[in-house]
This record gives sequence, C-alpha cells and structure tokens, in this order.
Amino acid sequence: MTKTCGGSGVGDGCGDGVTFGDATTEGDALGLGRSSAALRVHAASSVSAVKLTAKRWAMEIRPERGGRITSLRLDGEELLDQGIGVDQPTANGFVEGGAWGWDEMVPNVEATDTLPDHGEAWRVPWQVLHVHPESVVMRAAGRVVRWELTRTIELREAVRVSYVYRNAGDAPQLAYWCAHPLFRYEDGMDLVAMSPPAEGSSRKVVLATGSLDRFPLRWRSGAGVEVSWDPTLTPYVAVWACNGDLGGYRQIAIEPATGGNDRPDPAAPPPRLQPGESFRWWLQIRPL
Repeated sequence: MTKTCGGSGVGDGCGDGVTFGDATTEGDALGLGRSSAALRVHAASSVSAVKLTAKRWAMEIRPERGGRITSLRLDGEELLDQGIGVDQPTANGFVEGGAWGWDEMVPNVEATDTLPDHGEAWRVPWQVLHVHPESVVMRAAGRVVRWELTRTIELREAVRVSYVYRNAGDAPQLAYWCAHPLFRYEDGMDLVAMSPPAEGSSRKVVLATGSLDRFPLRWRSGAGVEVSWDPTLTPYVAVWACNGDLGGYRQIAIEPATGGNDRPDPAAPPPRLQPGESFRWWLQIRPL
C-alpha cells in the first residue's frame, strides 16, 4: 500500500469523486431531462430509485434504503435474492429488517458493544453525487464511527464497482468493509469452496486469507456470472449460503472483505487509516 491519489490502496482522499458528462437519469424523481449541473447531488430522501441500464445489464438502487441494490438483471433474469417480503430498514437486526438484495457492510458485520448488527451503511441514507444511464456515484457516512464510503458503479460488459473508504474522524481508524451481494440460491449449484447446505439450513465458510480472487455462480436457466476482486486489497473472503433457513431465505453471498472476523479486528486487521486518509478497492461481476 502506498499513499497516492491514483489507482487502488491507501491515499490522502483526493480525487475520490467522479464526474460524468451529460448526466441523465431514468424517472422523474431524479429530474429526467435536466442538465448535469442540476443532477450533481441529490438528497437521498428525495430519491425513490436509481435505474441503470447498459448492454446486457439492468440495475435498480434505493439510496434512501441504505444504498441497497435491490435488483441486478442479466439478459432480463434477476440474479439477486428478492427476499421473503420483509423490508423494515429501522429494525435492530439485519435479518429482522429484510435480508435481500445487495448491501455494503461498513464498518462491521458482527455486532459489537458499540457497533450495530451488520454495520451502519445499510441503515443510513446515501447521497447520489453523479448519475448517468450507465453509472452512478453515491456516498454514505457513518454515525457511530466517522467513516465515509464512496461507491462508483459502472455497467459495461461487466459490472464494475469501485470503492473509496475515507477516515472522516480525528483518530486512526480500521477501514473495515465487507461485500454483501445476496444472489439467488438454487439446489444443485456448484459452490466451489463448500458443500451445499441441507434444506432448511445455512452455512458460512471462511476461506484461507488471500486464497481466492474470483467465484463463479451458475443457475439452472443457463445464466452465470463470475464475481472477482483483488486479493491484495480485499484478502479476507467468506461464502454464505442459505437454503430455506431464517424464515425461508434462499441466497448465496460471496463476501470479500478488507478485514477478517466480521469486524475491525486487530487480529485480522483491515487497513489502518489516519484522519483524512483513504483506501480504495474494487469488485467486478462479469457474465459467463
């Protein structure tokens, strides 16, 4: 890791915004037909949904609902689990609030004495900073811990998600993040790194640090994707599969993370950032 404004790794926080040219959006809530200047920043509370489309992909995001990606479709087929009808973002627990779609886990997954279950990012509204039919830049900020996460999503041949975590506090901070895309689970899927859970059960397997940089998923329909990441930046990876457990969820999550043990743990530490310092990484999903 080096302190730099370019590429990935630790930096001083400069250049962490992206500006798109003639930005337009889908839906009146985002001001269809307005100039890019009018679309620079949106209060999340005023945005009902962000819709992106490009080539074979379509995505929907709810900024006011913790920036949750509620839908990711490839050639019209939904890839993300749509849940069991629960959607209570003010709930104390993540499952109680509705465990579906794709969230970012910051600054923890496992609850601690001071940090809530599955972190803060899924509980706070996100700002839409820049938007384009094929891409969007959003930002969220912590309340218990003074973190700031900027997420840039680009739909091209693949879905490319770039992240910048900035220490917005006045003390050193462990920059913990974990991916939490909950894909649809089907019996018979090849889970590569684990045996499938029995009906009505769930399993989580933590892989050897830095041992994997991609994970394929295929469905009976013939659709398939490969989730990939840089193991030098996000070396800790777990795979979670649920086959009718927790009230009936059927989902699989590929979870690269900046740190281990589901929290900012010095025993498996994420990058340690000084005040104002940033860390960058990425996640990609490509069709198979």
